Amino acid sequence: METQQNIDYKEAYLKAQAELSMLYEIGNAMHSTLNLEGILYIILTAVTAHVGIGFNRAMLFLVNEKEQRLEGKMGIGPDSGEDANRTWTYIDQHKMNLEELIETNHQLEHLRKSQLHKTVKSLRIPLNEASGVIAQTVLEGMPFIIKGDKSKEVINNEYCRLLNLTEFVTVPLKAKDKVIGVIVADNFITHEPITNDDIRLLTTFGNQAGLAIENSRLYEQTVILSNSDSLTGLWNHGYFQYLLSEEIKNASSKKEHFSVLMIDLDDFKKFNDTYGHQAGDLILKSIANNFRDVSRKIDIIARYGGEEFSIILPNTKKEEALILAERLRKSVETKPELKGVTISIGIATYPEDGEEKEALIRKADQALYEAKRTGKNRVCV
Repeated sequence: METQQNIDYKEAYLKAQAELSMLYEIGNAMHSTLNLEGILYIILTAVTAHVGIGFNRAMLFLVNEKEQRLEGKMGIGPDSGEDANRTWTYIDQHKMNLEELIETNHQLEHLRKSQLHKTVKSLRIPLNEASGVIAQTVLEGMPFIIKGDKSKEVINNEYCRLLNLTEFVTVPLKAKDKVIGVIVADNFITHEPITNDDIRLLTTFGNQAGLAIENSRLYEQTVILSNSDSLTGLWNHGYFQYLLSEEIKNASSKKEHFSVLMIDLDDFKKFNDTYGHQAGDLILKSIANNFRDVSRKIDIIARYGGEEFSIILPNTKKEEALILAERLRKSVETKPELKGVTISIGIATYPEDGEEKEALIRKADQALYEAKRTGKNRVCV
């Protein structure tokens, strides 16, 4: 007959084995991609999934060292009891495992409709003690559990109010002994108590997740460096071609429009002959910076070659593209440090001007040629 002590040992062993198996499975999932958004989704799904750590909600913030603040990146979890019941019933009925839950292409589309995700993405938390427990998690490099009387002290913090946090846990994300972010998790719907085992497991996972995030960041930095133009810092010609192909796939699947601008500096050879190539390089850098300032965040800017640039305008019809192109043209024409340099712009729009990459570039080039032929410093479609 087994003693109670042996039964307890066996239960502890089986529990530890299940936890290790789960962490191994999550680790494999995180190794399946180097895309940062995909990794963040896998991490938070692992924290909230019934086959994972099992919290109701999880939010992730990353440190911006330059600005000395935490920036909200992603939040996963139901917005209400009704939302929770609908989601959890579906998962239970379909007996979804972790691999199915983190199938990111479909799930990320659903995520963008989440109010929790929108709220988290809007938050910028200064890294000082006055910002409360989420910032303190980074400053002290240790987890915090907020429950009971302690929760009454912190819920008046504006960030806790915005996220409807009452009883919750925060865990630092670490990579090479440096805190790079924070996971915040709670049981917003079920109000189940947060145990020491929950914190231990979440802390262990936080170290694993921190390394995955850091590896993804290093990979993205490598991609940026290898595909950037060395003079202007914009995407180079080769990567522009790749991004244009991706934009065509995206627009085709979503039945959306997008536009392409081909831009050329007017009489730039004459400028180089007059002022020299070093002065010309400074102008190209200034033009590139000007395009960054005037363009929208979603726009993709590249140095196409020489004094020619190209910009992809996602989800933008021709009429909107014309307005944006004219704004760019005027910004160059009126900028004193550009020494009277002007630009001509040609526009082509998917799908009416072509559904293939080559056709769109050709149509935009034809429009650019027309702008040059009819007097320069103008926009043609």
